[in-house]
Amino acid sequence: MASLVDTSVLIYRWDPRVPSKQAIADELLRAHVGPGGLYIPHQVIVEFMAVAPGLRWMDRQVLTADEALREAEDLLVEFPILYPNEAMLRTALQGMMAYRLPWFDAHLWAYAEHYGIAEIISEGFQHGRLYGRVRIRNPFLEAALA
Repeated sequence: MASLVDTSVLIYRWDPRVPSKQAIADELLRAHVGPGGLYIPHQVIVEFMAVAPGLRWMDRQVLTADEALREAEDLLVEFPILYPNEAMLRTALQGMMAYRLPWFDAHLWAYAEHYGIAEIISEGFQHGRLYGRVRIRNPFLEAALA
């Protein structure tokens, strides 16, 4: 099944604060390199670049700006990237109204709805919930309980 990945997955891949989530994110991304399995929306790359260089652990920067840039470049090669268009943006607006989603969540959901992707991998939505034709899966639930 094709899935859309949220920014948290990309960040957890590098975030050493919760090793179990880091391992899950790394395995998830490694297992789906290549076309057809995992899609990354343009929005997620933008959010990753906004957050990753500021990620700190034990008073040290986790990724430098150059390392974050290299990671973004690698993601562009390893995964299909989806780009917004007017119809998708209109879908996001409808998602805000129908599901009372905040803008960035509605925007992420609209990528999946518009491009016919059945699943969003994220911890920012309600696990298992169906929004339109898109189901949410939180791969970090077990890690959160540990």
